[in-house]
Amino acid sequence: MFFLLRIFSFLPTPLLHAIGWLLGWLVFLLSPSYRKRFLENAHQAGFTFAQVRPAIGHAGRMVAELPKVWTGPPVKVDLDHASCQLLDQAWHAKQGVLFITPHMGCFELASQTVAQYWSDERGPLTVLYRPARKAFLAKMLESVRNRHGQQAVPTDMSGVRAMLKSLRHGGSVGLLPDQVPPWGMGDWAPFFGKPAYTMTIAARMIQQTQPQVIMARCERKPYGLGYRLFLSSLELNPAANQYELVHAINTAVEEQIRLCPEQYMWGYARYKSPRGMPDGSHHPQSIADIKSSS
Repeated sequence: MFFLLRIFSFLPTPLLHAIGWLLGWLVFLLSPSYRKRFLENAHQAGFTFAQVRPAIGHAGRMVAELPKVWTGPPVKVDLDHASCQLLDQAWHAKQGVLFITPHMGCFELASQTVAQYWSDERGPLTVLYRPARKAFLAKMLESVRNRHGQQAVPTDMSGVRAMLKSLRHGGSVGLLPDQVPPWGMGDWAPFFGKPAYTMTIAARMIQQTQPQVIMARCERKPYGLGYRLFLSSLELNPAANQYELVHAINTAVEEQIRLCPEQYMWGYARYKSPRGMPDGSHHPQSIADIKSSS
């Protein structure tokens, strides 16, 4: 499989994105469940189909560009002056930095770009990854993520400890906060006005290590002509309780999505019940349900 990824990595990005666009539309048209979830999630967030239609093709582009992102040489990503300034300021502060990026655009390149920017002086960017169940696939995923200045750690307690250690020693950590964690590792919190089971790892890290928090969004340019990374500082109060921080992070993710709804993964099952949720446990149906149980 790694050999096949390497072969595809030599294809030009415009061609990969063209293939991905076709793949995205095929899945959308042939999978009623995916299409229904895509449309329902976009409607819940207040977007029309016209506003999110490009996201159908972008979902396929995300898959098609992985060979180049995972196995090819470093991909050039444009950083504007403000983003470079923010990274330089974070470096000089000599404080732990927590980078947060939603499932939108090429989020894989967001962490790679930041890691390459300062890993030589500051050390690797620690990122979470979920190990595959198949041994050969697990080894491949570990190798493709431990590159370009990144250090991948598994989504278990050892990985959490590694991230906390990095932040306490002035290192940097990257997280995707908008995925549904297993039961017991999240809180129900509003996401576009609907309860979503949301990971608490980022909130706990903020409380325990008081890092700088930076939001990252990596957008694809039109016609496969490259990528742009946008960074912004996220001011969060480490003294806030866990639910308040989780809610604030969800709100920040919403703001990023509103800036580029055409590249968000609307087909992701963001409102699903978490894995391992006990039978009979209450799945809140409204924000009022969350408030009454908190």
